[in-house]
Amino acid sequence: MSASQHDEQAQDVGLLFLRVSGGLFLLWVHGLPKLLDFNAQLQQIEDPFHLGAHLTLCLAIFAEVLCPLLIVAGVLARLACLPILFVLLVALLVVHPQWSVAEGQFGWLLLILFATVFIAGPGRLALNVRLPGVLRYA
Repeated sequence: MSASQHDEQAQDVGLLFLRVSGGLFLLWVHGLPKLLDFNAQLQQIEDPFHLGAHLTLCLAIFAEVLCPLLIVAGVLARLACLPILFVLLVALLVVHPQWSVAEGQFGWLLLILFATVFIAGPGRLALNVRLPGVLRYA
């Protein structure tokens, strides 16, 4: 195996690790609690765009449950990053603008992680490689 093949394999394994660990982390810490305790979350969720608590919570669940699952699988990973990035930016810049970097560090780290997946793509160890045409790169 040449050095360049080894580098490519290492990049693919690194992207796989980033996708799986980040996706499962977001799902476990934010998504599942919202999904499993929907009624309590309705009382707590911020509604910065005045869409109503129910719609806002459903959109957050979409971004924090379905999108991480797509990213973990490597299916439409770049597209799945967009709702997550939007929710994170809204949380950090609109809902909690008073947070210091230290207070919002978890959100900023998630933003960095999912922006990296968006930029780099899912790698070759993803189900995207089986999709035809443009979908392969989405």
